[in-house]
Amino acid sequence: MPDEQVTSIAAIVTTKQENIKGGGAPIFIVKDKDALQKVSMSLERILDAAASEIDENTIIIVAR
Repeated sequence: MPDEQVTSIAAIVTTKQENIKGGGAPIFIVKDKDALQKVSMSLERILDAAASEIDENTIIIVAR
């Protein structure tokens, strides 16, 4: 298959620690939705990655 792009979860940012099961990626627990957006945007820029909202409390950062 030509030019398959491999992606992986670089980080998880959430306001609800109880929603996260397992591991494998760093998890950032933040206090509110404003911090959720701010931390996600920062990680997206720093890691040159893409942020994807899973639900209103959780965003994953996907390495490209």
